[in-house]
Amino acid sequence: MRSYRQYCAMAKALDVVGDRWSLLIIRELFLRDGLRYTDLRDGLPGIATNLLAHRLRELEHAGVVAREDAPPPIATTLYHLTPRGRELRPVLRALGRWGGPLLANASDDDAFLGHWLALPAESLLRDRVVSGPPFEMELRADDGQAVTVDVADGEVQARSGPAEHPDLVVSGPHRVIVRLLAGRIDTTEAVTAGLSLEGNLEILARLGPPAPLAQSL
Repeated sequence: MRSYRQYCAMAKALDVVGDRWSLLIIRELFLRDGLRYTDLRDGLPGIATNLLAHRLRELEHAGVVAREDAPPPIATTLYHLTPRGRELRPVLRALGRWGGPLLANASDDDAFLGHWLALPAESLLRDRVVSGPPFEMELRADDGQAVTVDVADGEVQARSGPAEHPDLVVSGPHRVIVRLLAGRIDTTEAVTAGLSLEGNLEILARLGPPAPLAQSL
């Protein structure tokens, strides 16, 4: 692992997570913790398998990632974030907010996986009714993958997988879903652009306003 060799907390942090692909590996383990090597590789389109193995070894050595040998019927190695690794959650949220405007210039050829919607959901959404009842919203992207957004006590948390009892299901093109989450289009425009909205639409009015950095999406 290369080092900046600077007595600076930011430099020391980048020594650990600043290499190419490292933060995206951490992203995958946040969104779908307990992953096989093949799950990680499939969630990181474009990564070379030898580079993934090297980055995992570095993150293990740094105490960010841990592996376990799962018993049958899985009988394989699973990768998890350590408590130290989970402390990076607000960093990922902040990067997601900061990078939101850059999506406006994203190429149509950019890879996309449905479980990635969990990051903009957590980065962009705010619960404006702290004392309101809890609810679940399901985001279902055009690749068929689903993300559940749990809202309770003013907190918004997203996780990979379908909701058990969703109060609202939002499904359709992933770019349109992100624009809706960012407040760049309203529900009427979203439906016109191909989204399906099933359930309690008042939920969307409760979730906002988006973070200012999202406004150019």
